Amino acid sequence: MIAQLDFPLSPQDYLRWETTQPIRYGYMDGLVYAMTGGSIPHNQIAVNLIALLKPHLRGKGCKVLSSDAKVAVTEQGPFHYPDVSVSCDPRDKNAQDYIRYPVLIVEVLSESTEAFDRGKKFRHYRRIETLREYVLISQEQRSVECYRLNAQGRWELFHYLDEAASRAIELTSVGLSCTFELLYEDIEL
Repeated sequence: MIAQLDFPLSPQDYLRWETTQPIRYGYMDGLVYAMTGGSIPHNQIAVNLIALLKPHLRGKGCKVLSSDAKVAVTEQGPFHYPDVSVSCDPRDKNAQDYIRYPVLIVEVLSESTEAFDRGKKFRHYRRIETLREYVLISQEQRSVECYRLNAQGRWELFHYLDEAASRAIELTSVGLSCTFELLYEDIEL
């Protein structure tokens, strides 16, 4: 990621500035970063997951959001655009610019963003009090890594590999169980 401005912005200036821009920008440590588009398989995986989540959560007071929705770690940032996020918190019910209280955040891994998604971005997301699962989905192979907050406040890794076609992927934060076939539907790896 390369900073797009040579000078830092306050969180409030960033939020105002971004509304005047033709593309989305993330915000970290006073700097803004252009959000690049993903590949078609990257997009398909995110759309497939959203298509599973939306009917599953209908009527439960949850927002299922795509990569156009910003997540704020705090009111002061950082601000990121995950591929998929879900908030069931009433404090996000009327959110307009960003959500603050997601229960689930999902990133589809790209070669250019994988290290950031696994490292600094996950460190940021872990500061969100309501977050219960952080999911990394590969677009190179049928693999899903689910980091789940346990009762002791530690993040545990549940790694799902498509070794058996019947193995289900469990997203306990939203009570969803799905197969690799549905998550990777119509995608050639």
